[in-house]
Amino acid sequence: MNVKSVRAYGTDKAEADLKQFNINRREVTASDVEIDILFCGVCHSDLHFARNDWGMTQYPVVPGHEIVGRVTKVGAKVSSYKEGDLVAVGCLVDSCGTCSSCKKDLEQYCPNWVGTYGGYDKHLDTTTHGGYSETIVVDKDFVLRVPENLDHAGIAPVLCAGITTWSPLRHWKVGKGSKVAVVGLGGLGHMAIKLARALGAHVTLFSRSTSKIEDAKTLGADEVIISTDQAQMENAMGRFDLILDTVPYAHDFNPYIGTLTTNGTLVVLGYLGPLDPALVTVPMIMGRKSVAGSLIGGIAETQELLDFCGKHNITSDVEVIKIQDINKAYERMLKSDVKYRFVIDMKSIKS
Repeated sequence: MNVKSVRAYGTDKAEADLKQFNINRREVTASDVEIDILFCGVCHSDLHFARNDWGMTQYPVVPGHEIVGRVTKVGAKVSSYKEGDLVAVGCLVDSCGTCSSCKKDLEQYCPNWVGTYGGYDKHLDTTTHGGYSETIVVDKDFVLRVPENLDHAGIAPVLCAGITTWSPLRHWKVGKGSKVAVVGLGGLGHMAIKLARALGAHVTLFSRSTSKIEDAKTLGADEVIISTDQAQMENAMGRFDLILDTVPYAHDFNPYIGTLTTNGTLVVLGYLGPLDPALVTVPMIMGRKSVAGSLIGGIAETQELLDFCGKHNITSDVEVIKIQDINKAYERMLKSDVKYRFVIDMKSIKS
């Protein structure tokens, strides 16, 4: 297969900073779309993967799965996109297409889904490389259309943080009159507030800090409950239909379960790993309350989200950086020193 060399930023070992080097992209096949990358969001997963925190990274790795760009070339069998179109690529670039999940437009649960980076590239027989690069070539079925009215940088994190919160909001049928609570105000949390509010829900933020109150209400929260205030937590008992927990580290879920209404569900979005402390099942059994998990969304659901964002003019709150500042951004991200997502201006890789 013909390839071409493009500039990218990545790393070849866990303890090393990201740096510029060249990678190979395949030439466009009949079903491919080539994209000039304008912006790429920076996700916590990028950092974890670059540093092999999950013990599965194959090096070299080029992170980035929140990609917005312009089409520069399409294959002979592509009719849905043309040169100049504003498009996006999220966390997936391939799946088997035949399993029960794929047939239900739930490619994110396909046992053979291929990540935008760190997956298996069947064309080049190597690992896939992400959006910290000049261009990307993707099968047309995994390319998304972006409404032109949206801020190009601000829409990038919608491809991950946005769809991660949208998918459970849609699955649990949130709409007008729903009572939704969000635990944690970060990249996922701030998108959850915006999207739930736009769907017509009454939205509450659970926070440990009073310093988040003003920000949460600016984003659209109707109220903020301080989770360390026993009186406020007692007053919240039995109130919420759905809780989206976006906190990325081990913490106690039990106080939040008590605030669910009968048949309510707490959805874990941010934390992967064993629970500490363990769940107390009494309120779950006595109130038919559930604790569930959710991943990103499939391609159809992600397109639905982008269209919804276009209609309601919803984007992420971002800080735009140059690619040369990515290592500083990683360190700041570990300190939660960003409101609420870094986005790379990929023109900087050409400077």
